[in-house]
Amino acid sequence: MTSAPTDAPIEVSADAPAHPVLELTRLTRRYGSLTAVDDVSLRLPAGARHAVIGPNGAGKTTLLNLIAGTDKPDQGTIVLGGTDVTRKSTARRSRLGIARSFQQPVVIPELTVLDNVVLAGWPHHPKRRGAWRSPSRLRLHAESALRRLEAVGLADIAHQPAATLSHGQRRMLDLAAALAGEPRLLLLDEPAAGLTDGDIGRLLGILGGLPADVAIILVEHHVEVVAQLASTVTVLAAGRVVVTAPTQEALAHPEVRDVYQTDPKADVSAAPADERG
Repeated sequence: MTSAPTDAPIEVSADAPAHPVLELTRLTRRYGSLTAVDDVSLRLPAGARHAVIGPNGAGKTTLLNLIAGTDKPDQGTIVLGGTDVTRKSTARRSRLGIARSFQQPVVIPELTVLDNVVLAGWPHHPKRRGAWRSPSRLRLHAESALRRLEAVGLADIAHQPAATLSHGQRRMLDLAAALAGEPRLLLLDEPAAGLTDGDIGRLLGILGGLPADVAIILVEHHVEVVAQLASTVTVLAAGRVVVTAPTQEALAHPEVRDVYQTDPKADVSAAPADERG
């Protein structure tokens, strides 16, 4: 197997549809003299389970920022389901089907657990207009949000302030909020960081139970999570694609070992869980 060329899109699936759920073409982002993302191309079909891994500073989080719209590329294009979203706002991309979780869970501590999810799903709900003045419509929002909380194991504390949640519970709430808009592309930035083994098992169960047409891009340092969830892996180093391949093939590739550490005897699974990229 050879490294993926940097001058052509990475073909994740040979039978990908004419309009993949996501297509990145030669995406580049610079911060002064630092090139955080360097000529990255990627093509994901609907339902893809794709992981992006690499060492600290590889550009993984920056890549998610570019896809979500919280950062803008210096060059290259981002196409979502056939629509060029390169210059569209984060809110517009969200309405078009991109959802995201973060390295540090984003919750509104003053609101209840339920209201956090209601608020996150509000822009996507078909009966959102005038719902604050309509008890029946507001109830529909709340019922939809409660189903999300049931899926992540938080329904029993739905009316508790989010400020009282543990780290693991906040992570699950962040995921429930991301899923509230029923996305077609879910961006996950180290969702297993800081979770117990039990919480990681729940996380894998939730993600494994998502509809088959929902694509996932996962940035994760827990190799066991990558191995269980992702069917394909892209390895980044210094903002550039080192290799992309089926998961086990990518994890076993010698270049992956070189990217993670200088000790050739060390295993890739030893990469520290608190690295950030």
